[in-house]
Order: sequence, then structure tokens, then C-alpha cells
Amino acid sequence: MPESLEAIIRESCHSVARQRTRLVDVVRSVQARAGSISPQAMDLIARELGIHRCEVESCVTFYSFLSDKPKGRVVIRLCNDIIDELKGVQRVADAFRQELGIDFGQTTPDGAISLEWTACIGMCDQAPAALINDVPVTEISSDRAREIVRELRDHGDPDRLVTRLGGGNNAHPLVHSMVYNNLRQRGEFVFGPINRAEAIRKAIAITPAEVIRAIKTSRLRGRGGAGFPTGMKWEFARAAPGEQKCIICNADEGEPGTFKDRVILTEVPDRVFAGMTIAGYAIGAAEGILYLRGEYAYLRAFLEDVLQKRRDDNLLGKAICGKPGFDFDIRIQMGAGAYVCGEETALISSCEGLRGDPKTRPPFPAQKGYLGRPTVVNNVETLCKVTKIMELGPASFCQVGSQGSTGTKVLSISGDCKSPGVYEVPFGIKLREVLRLCGAENAIAVQVGGPSGQMVGPDSYERTICYDDLATGGSIMVFGPGRNLLHIAQRFMEFFCHESCGFCTPCRVGNVLLLERLRQINAGRGAPEDLPYLEELGTTVKLMSRCGLGQTSPNPVLTTLRNFRPLYEKLVQPRKNGNVPTFDLASRVAEAEKIIGRRSVHAHP
Repeated sequence: MPESLEAIIRESCHSVARQRTRLVDVVRSVQARAGSISPQAMDLIARELGIHRCEVESCVTFYSFLSDKPKGRVVIRLCNDIIDELKGVQRVADAFRQELGIDFGQTTPDGAISLEWTACIGMCDQAPAALINDVPVTEISSDRAREIVRELRDHGDPDRLVTRLGGGNNAHPLVHSMVYNNLRQRGEFVFGPINRAEAIRKAIAITPAEVIRAIKTSRLRGRGGAGFPTGMKWEFARAAPGEQKCIICNADEGEPGTFKDRVILTEVPDRVFAGMTIAGYAIGAAEGILYLRGEYAYLRAFLEDVLQKRRDDNLLGKAICGKPGFDFDIRIQMGAGAYVCGEETALISSCEGLRGDPKTRPPFPAQKGYLGRPTVVNNVETLCKVTKIMELGPASFCQVGSQGSTGTKVLSISGDCKSPGVYEVPFGIKLREVLRLCGAENAIAVQVGGPSGQMVGPDSYERTICYDDLATGGSIMVFGPGRNLLHIAQRFMEFFCHESCGFCTPCRVGNVLLLERLRQINAGRGAPEDLPYLEELGTTVKLMSRCGLGQTSPNPVLTTLRNFRPLYEKLVQPRKNGNVPTFDLASRVAEAEKIIGRRSVHAHP
């Protein structure tokens, strides 16, 4: 007998103790069990949680994995990022369309299967890929797409599509995934040997201030891309007034081309959780949150199991490792499909059960973050490094890397290369050496840092991967001979326009204007004066936008203009007779020509 909507909502709300701050968990649960969050469901959720209905609708309509309209019992979300495009995703898309008899954004007449596009799902090293419900399916060919549809029509169970298992913990019973780690190069500070308790025991043997001093001595900088000194961030939070403080691990790696956190969380989650625990001790926090992107929901049961084992071993919970008064625990907060939630204040909003809107700074999270408490947000890789620094000592970390960028960096490499995957390399490595490692010596361009980073050409391959030169949160996308670099820039801008939260005008409108002008240039309708227009507009968007998304979103245009300007100059033409090249008179009068029965002498002189 089908569950009643009232019962589903009551159970979903009570599973989080009817906390309004857990609204994202509630609507995810209702979506999974009821197929959508209908207007009626919104009313019931609002009543059960004691909040306004508009708060529920605001949340539901913000996240791409949530819907107020019914979806199929199975939702196929095919990844449409640029790497999947290069690997033939359009052929796969056509096969899905033909076999299902529907287009993207539609559901089969029997309500069984919905077909959708989605942004990067963290599988660029094994593209084309899709999420089928929460099951990642990788390396899909057009023939395999047709088989997938037939199998789903037969049994309707996405889990049964997993006919082979990936390596490492992908074969763990709680993961049971076909995803491969593609871990090509292990380094000492992330993927080295694991000693589960040593780092925590060493940390609690000294004072919290001494722990922070050790992190500052190591000169560890955040591995999310901005590179803010980790010890300084902890020091700010420890000094901030407030008895309740919080540690958040940002595991929302939504930057296209980035998938290193997927591998870290699969293979060394203990190292991440230990880093969170040490951070909690250092700043005086009792609560930790791992914000896990919705695309990695298949890892949740495994990660919950790791957390429980840590509690059983007294590495989480009360009086950790026998230290009186050191109480710290971690919960997992799931995302629901929103790139902007990778920005730390938007992530905090999401943890609070709100839309993932960035917050105005100041105050900064270290002063006033989650629920108004002093909060430290570190990413997955940063927390791994914390664990090894406490285990091996800060001096060992400083001995690796460059002067301004100590330690190692984990890179996610994808695109036109022989060996895509994850590489832990020392900071200061030259880009040319990175290309040699992955088998991409013939690359014509490399996107360093994902779409929000910069595209560089062969004249930059002697530059180094570090915060003072080529900074990256981890994404390295390689493009080989024959690739259309301005088309790639256009695809990146389409991504940013789609993912903007829409809060501020420079980002909401400016990115659309950049995209429109870039499309005109790519279509051969650009003029020389469009290039300074793009530069001026891109600079304005960067300067005036409210958060990191808008402050970096013009980079696909600005960095290709700077490093590949001849490509633009080949496509633009001076205006003839003063006419705007983007205005096609012939197409505009075509309808009138049909009516009067003759061709326009002005449009066709």
C-alpha cells in the first residue's frame, strides 16, 4: 500500500527532530519517497516544522536535484560538462532520446523514467557519465545507453546496473560502485600510510594554542583554491566570542573537472575526519559537519559507517582518546545540486536549511558563521594535510613544495590525455611536468583551476603549480589539437550563467551579456570593438559581484582574451556600412517577404 504524503512528511521531519535548520534533509527525504515536493507537500512541511511556506518553496526551487513537479521513479541525469562533450556525450544523449522516446526535461508516459542534463558529477576521468538516481554510471557508450534503458524497463532498479566494481573501497559493500579511483600518483600527505589515532593523540598532548602554532609553522594554506592560511583562520575562530563553535568540511567539489575529493573520501576518510577532530580541539568546537555534495550520495552509507567506527574507538564523541572535556562529533549534511554551495558562506546557508545564497562579508564565518557561531570551513584536502602535519610534524611538511606554497597538491586531471586521474604532486612542479605525467605532451591549451581558473597555452607550460603562479583548487583540464578553445570558453560561461544564484546584478546580468557577446563572436558576427567591450564588462563583473562565483566567472572570457587573442581576432570583422554585424536584416524581414510575395531590396540589394 502506498505511503500517504502526510506520513512521509511526518517521518521525514521527525527524523531530524523537527529542526528547521535541517530543511534540506527533510525535502531530500520527501523527494526520494514521494517523487517530488508538491505544493501540498510544501504546505505540510511548513506546518510540521513551524515555518512559512515560502521558506520551503524557496529551498525546493533553488536546488537542481529537487522538484515541485513529479519525476519518474528513475531519473537519468546525464553529465553535460565540456569533458563529457569531448568524450562523445552527444551520441549517448541521442541514444537515450531514441530509446526512451522522450527529450531531455521530459518523463516517459508511464511515469517510469525521467531524462535530464546535469552539470559536472565528479566523474570527468571516466566520461561520459551519468547519475541514475544516486548510482553513478561511467564510461557510457551509445550502445550501453540503449542497454541501460532496456534494463531499467525490465527491473527498474539502478543498483542492478552496477555489473563491475571499481578498485579500492569502491568495491566495499556499502559503496558497491563501478567508479574507478584512477589514483595515478600517491603522495605522503594525503595518500600515504594511515595511522588512525596517532595525529589526534599528538594534538591533545599539547594545548589548542600549540596545535594552531604547529599548523601556522607548517605554512599550510587552504587547498580549495583561495589559499588562505589555515592556522590564521583557526586562530580567528578560537579568539572569536561565543561558547559554541563549529567545524565544517567542504566536500562540495562542484568545479567542473574536479574529482579529487571523491577519491579522498573513498580511500582515506579517516584522515579527513581526524583533521576535523583536530580542528575542533584547536578552536574549541564540539560540532563538526561534513557537507557532502548530492552527487556523492552513493558514498554516504560508507562514510556514516566510518564515523560510527570512530565513535566506537573513542576517536569521536565524549572525552576523545581519554581527554576530559574534549567532546566532538561529526554529522553529514547532504547537498542537493548547487555549484554555488562550494562558496563557504553559501554552504553555511545550505547547512542552515536555507537556499544556498552567499552571505555578505563581513562578518566572516570565523566570526559569525553557522547559526551565528564562529565557524571554520576547510576543504577535504586541507583537513587531510592537518592530520599528517600533526602526525609527522610541521617541519616535514615545510620540506616539500615551494617557498610560498608548502606541501603537496592533489590534482584532478582530465580531458585529452592518456592517463586521466588523481595525482598528488609537490607544489612548485612545472605544468609541463604535469602534462608529461598524464601523457598530454601535445596539449594546445590547459584549463588550470577549472572554469573559474585560467586557460593557458604552450608558452606557459614552464610555469609552476603554486599559489604565486598557477593556482588551482585541483582541476586540470587538458585540450589537444583540433579543439575549439572559444567554444570551450562559451560552454564555461553557459555553466556560470546556469549556476549563478541570481542575488546580485553584476553576476546575474553581466555573465549573460558576456555569454551573448561570446556567442555572437563564435558565430562570426563579432566586430573588433567587441573585444574591449568583453574586457571592460568582465572586469566590472569581477569587481562588483558579491561572492566568489561572480568574482571568477568572467575568467573563461578574460583569460582566453589574454592568452589566445588571435583566435578572437580571426573571428571578428569590421562593420560594413555602419551596420551592427549582430543584426541580420534578412532574417528579420523574412516573414514580411512571405506576406508580400517578394524579396526585400534592402535586405537583398
